Amino acid sequence: MELRQLQYALMIAAERNFSRAAEKLHIAQPSLSQQLSKLEKELGVLLFQRNTSTVQLTHAGREFMKRAQRIVDEMDLLRVEMEDISQLRKGRITVGSMPTTGSHLLPHVLPAFRDGYPGIDVTLLEDTSQNLERLTAGGKTDISLLSLPLGEPTLDYEWIADEPIDLAVPPNHPLALRSEAFPAAGITMRELEHEPFIILKQGQGFRKMVLDLCREAGYEPQVVFESSNMETLQSLVAAGMGVTLVPRFVSRSRRSELLPVYVPLADPVPYRTLVIAYRKGRSLSKAAEAFIGTLRSTMQRLERS
Repeated sequence: MELRQLQYALMIAAERNFSRAAEKLHIAQPSLSQQLSKLEKELGVLLFQRNTSTVQLTHAGREFMKRAQRIVDEMDLLRVEMEDISQLRKGRITVGSMPTTGSHLLPHVLPAFRDGYPGIDVTLLEDTSQNLERLTAGGKTDISLLSLPLGEPTLDYEWIADEPIDLAVPPNHPLALRSEAFPAAGITMRELEHEPFIILKQGQGFRKMVLDLCREAGYEPQVVFESSNMETLQSLVAAGMGVTLVPRFVSRSRRSELLPVYVPLADPVPYRTLVIAYRKGRSLSKAAEAFIGTLRSTMQRLERS
C-alpha cells in the first residue's frame, strides 16, 4: 500500500467522480482507476460502488477513508516538522485573508514578516470570508485571517484582536456636524434606522455583522447599494449616497481621495473579533506561528500609533 494510493482514494471519495478526481490529481483517469483497483485487490474489499454517473463509498470504504485521512494528516505533520528543523531559514506558508482586511492590514504585516523571516515565502489567497472558511477547512490555506463567528465547525482559531467599528457618513451629514460639535458623544445604532445603508455583498462576514447590529437595534436597514469592495462603499458614502459601518483599521487608513466622515458609535461600541483560523487537528508550523506573532505585534503597534 502506497501513500499516493491513499491520497487517490481520498480524492475520489471527496469528488464522487473519477474524472474530476483525476483532473485535480493531475493524472490520467485510467491510471487513477488502475491504482484504485490495485489498492482494492490488496485490501480484499471494494471501497466504492461504481455506476455510470456517480461513485458511492461502501461500508468498508467509509471506514478506510477515516483511517486513510489520519495517515495522510500524520504524513503532512511529519513533513511540517521536518521543515521546522531548518530553524525557519526556509519554508512557505499560504495565508488566507478577506479583501478588506488584506488591503488595509497586510501591507503593514508582510514587510515586517519579510524582514524577520526573509527565507519564508508567503502566498496570499484573498476571498470572501465564507469561501475562506471552506478553503481553510479543506487545507488550501495554512492559516486565514477571519472574524468571529466562524460558520465552519471543522475550524479552530487563535484570537488576534478586537477591532472597534466606526460609522461612515457623508461630509455634510447632520451626524457628521454633530460629531464635530460634540466629539465625545457617539452615535447609537438606533439613530440610523431611517438612513440609507450601503453594505458589502453576500458572502462577506462584515455584511452579516452590519445587518445583525441593525436588527439588534430593532430595525431592518434600508439597503440602497451593495458592493464587494470596501473602498467603493466609502466613496459612495462620501458622494452622499448613504451611510455604512467600517472596521477601525479601514477608517484609519484613509487611502482614497473621496472620503466620508468617520464618526464613533456610542457605548457599548460594537467590534469585530479578528482571529487566525486553521483546520482542527492540524498543528501549526513554526512559520505559521511566526506569522501570527508578527501579525499580533504589528496590530499592537498600529493601535498605539
